[in-house]
Amino acid sequence: MELTPDLNGRTALVTGSATRVGRELLLTLAACGADVVVHYRTSEAAAEATAEEARECGVNTTTVAGDVTDPDAVDALFENAESALGPVDILVNNVGNFDPRHWSEIEWPAWRDAVESTFYGTVLCSRRALKGMREQGWGRIVNIGFADSDRMHAHPVNFPYFVGKTGVVMFTRMLGADTQDDGITVNAVSPFAVENTVSDVSSFPRGRAASVEEVAAPVLFFLGDHAGYISGENVAVDGGRLPER
Repeated sequence: MELTPDLNGRTALVTGSATRVGRELLLTLAACGADVVVHYRTSEAAAEATAEEARECGVNTTTVAGDVTDPDAVDALFENAESALGPVDILVNNVGNFDPRHWSEIEWPAWRDAVESTFYGTVLCSRRALKGMREQGWGRIVNIGFADSDRMHAHPVNFPYFVGKTGVVMFTRMLGADTQDDGITVNAVSPFAVENTVSDVSSFPRGRAASVEEVAAPVLFFLGDHAGYISGENVAVDGGRLPER
């Protein structure tokens, strides 16, 4: 059985896809044949460069700007995407801001930004995408979590980010159940750390971070028709890491 999906005729939106992991995930979907929507908030030049690279795969692309924590901005970015490429069939919720400080040192605006971008952004974009997916009777939502987000993570560093990602996994399970009669699946992929986002990997499982391809593999699996009966699940990409308590 071929587990790499044929995404020809599908339109995919990846939030935060101008740079880093989001960019690589979007280019992977383009390589599978999907028309792609590059989303960004401030990185316009990087978004245009990503879109240009995606076009080399022979697919249609567009870029959309917007703050995923603002309901009106989310409506606008989806309207722009739909106007350019048609209904969004695939949504990858990748945005999530983090602050690698002790929780007591993080100012309130940064607390709020971490939780809202990570959790509220996932909820708002999913809610908007579901309108078109339910009309079509088909859709795939993949949320990017964190490797410990399905546990009661208690590390005091970067704590608001973990709170948001725990909410993302809870939301994934709820939405998987809520869409079971709609031809839609909702799942999560939760890496621990991804290459090029960390420097010291000496304490990591297997002595390294996950490659982008290792994060993309379960995302692609969830997008295929062979995974149409799998929903509300979370796959950790963490090398077998034991969670910190």
